[in-house]
Amino acid sequence: MDPRHSAQDVVRCDLCETAIVQMYCDFCHVNLCFACIGKHIADDYDKHKVVPFQNRKSTLVYPKCSTHQNKVCEFHCKECDIFVCSLCNDNLLSSDKHKGHTFSILSEIYNERKVDITKDSEEIENIISPTYEEMATDLKTQITNLDGEYVKFTTVVTKHGEEWHKEIDNVINKIKNEIEEMKIKHLEILKKHLDEIKQIQSLIEQSLITLKEMEESNEVSVTMEYRSKNKEFRKLPPKVRVSLPTFSPNTIDSEQLYKSLGFLIPLSFTTDENGYTLKKAETSPKELMDEPELVTTINTGYKNLHSVACLSEEEFWISALLSDMKCFNVQGTVINTIKTKSGKCPRDIAVTSDGDLVYCDRITKTVNKVKSGQTEEVIRLQGWIPIQLCVTSSGDLLVTMYSDDKTQCKIVRYSGSTEKQTIQYDDEGKPLYSGNAIIKYISENRNLDICVADNGAGAVVVVDQAGKLRFKYTGHSSTTKKKAFIPRGITTDSQSQILTVDRDNHCIHILDQNGQFLRYIDNCDLKYSYGLCVDKSDNLFVAECYSGNVKKIKYLQ
Repeated sequence: MDPRHSAQDVVRCDLCETAIVQMYCDFCHVNLCFACIGKHIADDYDKHKVVPFQNRKSTLVYPKCSTHQNKVCEFHCKECDIFVCSLCNDNLLSSDKHKGHTFSILSEIYNERKVDITKDSEEIENIISPTYEEMATDLKTQITNLDGEYVKFTTVVTKHGEEWHKEIDNVINKIKNEIEEMKIKHLEILKKHLDEIKQIQSLIEQSLITLKEMEESNEVSVTMEYRSKNKEFRKLPPKVRVSLPTFSPNTIDSEQLYKSLGFLIPLSFTTDENGYTLKKAETSPKELMDEPELVTTINTGYKNLHSVACLSEEEFWISALLSDMKCFNVQGTVINTIKTKSGKCPRDIAVTSDGDLVYCDRITKTVNKVKSGQTEEVIRLQGWIPIQLCVTSSGDLLVTMYSDDKTQCKIVRYSGSTEKQTIQYDDEGKPLYSGNAIIKYISENRNLDICVADNGAGAVVVVDQAGKLRFKYTGHSSTTKKKAFIPRGITTDSQSQILTVDRDNHCIHILDQNGQFLRYIDNCDLKYSYGLCVDKSDNLFVAECYSGNVKKIKYLQ
């Protein structure tokens, strides 16, 4: 092996290629041994900057003065916006051109600009570039799932068409062609937006490469010419929102076959200027405390307390087997009370990013939002009864529901009132969730997994964003937890950890995002807990059913 190219070899002189390097030319960026120094600087002694190797790239290379040929520019004239030398800066020697002007020390400006370059590089690398990567991944996921969504959509049309006589076959084919055209247009919209994102990503990558080169460079001229493009990158493009077409069947009417079969709501899309947000810089991961700490206990005065939803670190909503939903602070004071529109108890509650309360009503089969004290119906189901719900990071609603005959259970994702996704079966066509009316608690993880506490199955069922099964957790073997694992409430924290109530064993299981058991929370005297939620600081709120207590627990540090 050539020792000059071995990873284990010392650095060699660039001129003789054999001697060990001792010096470095900061002007030419050349490694030198002592013997080769004279040869290297022979052409122009003053031009070269030879320093010890360990101090390489420490000497600033100033530009030559255009007025005084033997001088280098160590100053900057603010009024003329040019580099000047010490003679230009000397009031006695300088020409009238610079008299009375303001001069700055070039090395100070250089150092300030270097700091800006480093900050811009870090922002692109840690925030801007990951944001665009996430945007691109989201669009790729939509494109990947597009065929499956349209297959489902086409199947609905086909099944409805099979109920009709043979004479409507032409109408069925016509609608299928319209769907295909919509699919092509949908795909074109997404691909166009993805191409735009990729183009910006390419510019970002090139900018990052340039910044990295500039960070390594000690060329003052290049550095002074640098102008940040991060302001342009921070201005994220509008997010394209494409709504899938829907098919609404009508009753059979042989005289108006096309209209009677149904009608398509055409493909539509909008651009949301605030659809994308820059990712936040990653912070150091939190760790589990050796001993979770009970911060406070708030008695709500309710019995049969089921749900708790954090409004902030100091305020939370609760619901029980009453029509009243109450907002408390951690001191135990009631801040607000809202009654359900139906006058019946809510099945579950959640809080949106805007602080609005959302609840589902199994009697009216509706999901409702309370905004500024006014209750509005968001979703109305037919043939299905809502059980539990959560608000996703994107603002969608995930609703667990069971069929009227209590034989099936599924999860449906809604954007506003529009159904976007149904999760019910695994890849083999088997139900993901137990088919009964037992409660299915739900939460979205930070990695966008959908986590369900299926107490009918005695398992936590986790699927990815596309609805593909990732894992099922059926409890952890323990000599102290002797009763069967029957999960109730479920929530997730900033570390993508999953927390679920083990009601009968009076504890909480903490899992990592891959379903591996981490530890119990069993030292806070938990009794028959149901609802769980985590605030923005990862404080855990636990609703105890029979005592009516809400316990605030600190378990991360």
